[in-house]
Amino acid sequence: MNNPIFEHNNLIIDQFTKQAIPFAKKSSQHIGEVFEKINSLVQANENDVVLDVASGTGSLAVEFAKRCKRVTGIDITPAMIEQAKILQKMNLLDNMKWDRGDVSHSLPYESNSFSIVVTKFSFHHLLNPLSVLVEMNRVCSIGGKIIVVDPTPSPEKANLYNQLEQLRDPSHVRSLTISEFESLFQKAGISIVKRGFYRMRIGLEDHLQSSFPDPTNIDKIRRMFSEDTKKDALGLESYFEGNEIYFSYPNSIFVGQKT
Repeated sequence: MNNPIFEHNNLIIDQFTKQAIPFAKKSSQHIGEVFEKINSLVQANENDVVLDVASGTGSLAVEFAKRCKRVTGIDITPAMIEQAKILQKMNLLDNMKWDRGDVSHSLPYESNSFSIVVTKFSFHHLLNPLSVLVEMNRVCSIGGKIIVVDPTPSPEKANLYNQLEQLRDPSHVRSLTISEFESLFQKAGISIVKRGFYRMRIGLEDHLQSSFPDPTNIDKIRRMFSEDTKKDALGLESYFEGNEIYFSYPNSIFVGQKT
């Protein structure tokens, strides 16, 4: 019998094993600015104990570790964790640990263990985002912060946006709209106390080279972006600069508090 969770996890591992090195390079280019946007809402300090869920190459976890007491990162892809350990060593940080685990099932930590539980760009890869958010809330301490950062396409553009992303990255499941995230937090019993929003300019060709889509889909992806420069049907604010297409994801930051 096919196990959809097992098959999807294997797809994630395959995709992000290929992406690990280019993803690490790309992430390091913007992480300082992105962290400041997140931290302006969270105000992390030296007493905080942080969990980064689906931590990837560790760029966000490292930024928290520069300011906080202790940081744990958990991810399902060994190649991503290896890149995270390299980044930790480069930053001379000894207050970090890395765990390999399937965050879509359960988090291997005691309840009320972390004052900040954060995840960035993971929810659109999840088959059941509600169960992950519930687990993030469980391991967060009373009064602590639960932070989710993810692209939030507008409702009228979400279907086409998700079609594009599934062509580009087969491990993409679905990006939620802002109202869907609000509903998700409500179902998890978490009050959203702060919000943020940002865009980062990305070159399409660089993005394709670091995401490893099926080669048969690349021309279709380029055509969709080219069409998007005319009418913004994807909500990515795509535009030509010379012969190169640039665009930006509509990224939302949701900060919940455990009560």
